[in-house]
Amino acid sequence: MNSLNADITKQMKKRLLDEKEKLLQTLSSLKAQDPFANTDRLNDNAASDTEAKEETDHERYEAIISQQRKRMSEIELALKRIEDTTYGICLNCGKPIEQKRLLVNPAAVYCLTCEKNLEK
Repeated sequence: MNSLNADITKQMKKRLLDEKEKLLQTLSSLKAQDPFANTDRLNDNAASDTEAKEETDHERYEAIISQQRKRMSEIELALKRIEDTTYGICLNCGKPIEQKRLLVNPAAVYCLTCEKNLEK
C-alpha cells in the first residue's frame, strides 16, 4: 500500500514522465551523434588517427547511452510501482521511503537506511 498522499504521488509521476521524455530526446540525440551511426564511415578511407578518435568517441557515447538506459529503467520501474500502488515503499524492508528522498530522486526504490546498507 502506498503511504504517500495522492498529491505527492501525482507530482512524482509528472516529474518521472517529464524526465522520461527528456531521456528519450537525449538518447535519440546521442545515437545520432555517434560516429558509428554514419553508415558511410565503413566506406571511407580515413586516417588511422581519425579511426581511433571515432572509436574513442563511439565508446564514450556507448557509456553515456548505457547510463541513460539504466536511468530509464529506474524511471519505468517507478512508474509501474505508481500504477500498482507500491510506489514509495522500500523494496528491501517494506517500510515507507522518506518523502524528502523521493523529492530528490523520484525513482528511488530503497529507503535511505537500506540504500546505505546496500552500498556497503
